[in-house]
Amino acid sequence: LSLAGLFFWLVSLLLSSLIWFIAVKASDPNNEPLQKRLLIFGVMFSVLLQEAFRFLYYKLLSWLGPNMLSLCGKAIKGLMALSEDGCSLISIQQMAYVAGVGFGLVSSAFSMINLLADALGPGTVGIYGDSQLYFLTSAFMTMVLIFLHTFWGILFFHSCENRSWQEIVAVVVMHLAVSALSFCNPVYMGSLVPSYVLMAVAATWAYLLLGGSAQNVRRFLLCKS
Repeated sequence: LSLAGLFFWLVSLLLSSLIWFIAVKASDPNNEPLQKRLLIFGVMFSVLLQEAFRFLYYKLLSWLGPNMLSLCGKAIKGLMALSEDGCSLISIQQMAYVAGVGFGLVSSAFSMINLLADALGPGTVGIYGDSQLYFLTSAFMTMVLIFLHTFWGILFFHSCENRSWQEIVAVVVMHLAVSALSFCNPVYMGSLVPSYVLMAVAATWAYLLLGGSAQNVRRFLLCKS
């Protein structure tokens, strides 16, 4: 399930990259304001396309639900044997969690590729007076993206299951906001702090939607069953 989520995200990246590439080639490369607007358009379009493919992945999983036994056969019987009651398959909440992790891991991996390539040198970060925390803040941003995609997956799947379209809109708005915050760089605190605030909001929201409560947190902290 996680690898399938990874694949869906990669397809969305491929399509958004093709559209952005065509737009750049069809425009004047010396027009800097236009190129910046195209970059903003590319980022926002990529976010919308990612959420569209998250929805397509949910539709695929919802279709596979009643058909999975006939499609997978022995593999599903093995999953049933590993379940707590010996008869139930994995729930839509578990699917949402694993799908979100897949989205987050591949998204973060691609966000770090260029950074790791630049880290090979030549040069030294901050040699011209720029922030020396570039790689550190990028690592923290990568971490928050993994968590956000996980929580967004839970919220998105829950909203689709309950036909709560305002929750889908909230996920898309949060995703757009986090992506737009990247344009605050190199003022890294301007992007990092709001992103972590949004992560805390999404985490709390997802926890409550899945039946969590303050009492459960207290029992967890006190190591009570």
